[in-house]
Amino acid sequence: MDNLFDYAEACLHNADMAKKLALTHEAKARFDSGKLSLDMRKPVLDISRVAFPEKPQLLPPRLVPNRKLTQTGGVGAFFHAIAHIEFMAIYLAWDLLYRFRGLPKEFYQDWLTVADEEAQHFELICQHLQTQGLEYGELTAHSGLWGHARETSGDLLARLALVPRCMEARGLDVTPGIISKFRQLDDAASVVLLERILADEVGHVERGSYWFKWCCQQQNLEPESQYQQLLKQYYQGGRPKGPFNREMRIIAGFSNTELDWLENSSP
Repeated sequence: MDNLFDYAEACLHNADMAKKLALTHEAKARFDSGKLSLDMRKPVLDISRVAFPEKPQLLPPRLVPNRKLTQTGGVGAFFHAIAHIEFMAIYLAWDLLYRFRGLPKEFYQDWLTVADEEAQHFELICQHLQTQGLEYGELTAHSGLWGHARETSGDLLARLALVPRCMEARGLDVTPGIISKFRQLDDAASVVLLERILADEVGHVERGSYWFKWCCQQQNLEPESQYQQLLKQYYQGGRPKGPFNREMRIIAGFSNTELDWLENSSP
């Protein structure tokens, strides 16, 4: 393959997990060395064609068991859930660069980098899961993440608002507190892994913010009001729940106006 979109199609439409990871890393290396083109030679396939592995079994979020870290198997269940989030994030990054065409080269470079980093996260978490006696897919997982991709498959601004600037941004709010809990449990390996993921996720959300604002500028839209409108339109309940990590969200490209709106109107 000599085309980035061919790699994207192969990653999205093949359920083989190991092949998906290998192709993601290969595409990143080849794109960085100038060996992949962005020619739009084939039509974009419908999002319904995206293929997922048979495991884990996907359930509605309310049906996935919730275990505390201090319960037996709690740490393993937590990292299985994180592994699923990172695995789905690989799909989300690939789908973003596959589905939306005619954008600057830097857009595709950024989201390929995100896909590659999410794949690295997934691989690291799978290694960590093995120390808990688990393999990814052994437990159930929730089906909510991909729903946002389906809902926004025809709207780039909505995709950027809902995925990096809402779902991923939530990780900036909750992960520091989770890291503190693992510190209290004297689990240094988990702390190091979560700190690595958090550092990368700040960059992913920042790229979402950058391209959201860029797209708004191209369409002569005001980014802050557009963000509010899209969350009200697509997000169940109209906006995510707080509390919000203002410091990290500011670094990741949120404005004080956006954060004030989120805080003042959070359920």
